[in-house]
Amino acid sequence: MRINEIFYSLQGEGFFTGTPAVFIRFLGCNLACDFCDTVHGRYYEATQEDILDTISGYPSRHVVITGGEPSLQLTDEFVTALHERGYFVQVETNGTIRLPDTVDWITCSPKNRDVVYNEVDELKVVYMGKGQDMTLYDGIKASVYCLQPCDVKDEKRNAVIVADTIEYIKQHPKWRLSLQTHKILDVR
Repeated sequence: MRINEIFYSLQGEGFFTGTPAVFIRFLGCNLACDFCDTVHGRYYEATQEDILDTISGYPSRHVVITGGEPSLQLTDEFVTALHERGYFVQVETNGTIRLPDTVDWITCSPKNRDVVYNEVDELKVVYMGKGQDMTLYDGIKASVYCLQPCDVKDEKRNAVIVADTIEYIKQHPKWRLSLQTHKILDVR
């Protein structure tokens, strides 16, 4: 598997914000979003056993598999191996390719494109501000709906996007605010 990085931290966004977790970031994505904060150039090859050995040293049993796009590499065999070692498996996906059915929690963050899911555990939409077509997500059922202001790396524009996000949530209360707390707190 092509691994961008493996690290231990707190989940910084979405439903599990604040939860200690081992992050496995796969390399590669089938999309090219201009706001992506993943460094896609560097990686190393690792076997399933290499990854399991690496994460075994961390105390949390919560694993977040992210990317890039995890569905390009994630296998049922790997998820089963994680479960056999007592891990809860959360996957963050753009939803364009199906994941193994054995994943415990799917956080789907569509990027204004059609998704292959009509039901997920968590729908986390990156919000660009007023005028974004939110009807694209009407057909996706979720246990949790999170709206996350897009970080466009411009302080003034970010402030407008945050205000727009809050206003949208107040008008559409099925959504809850997701902030990238790891960026706010400068935590990896």
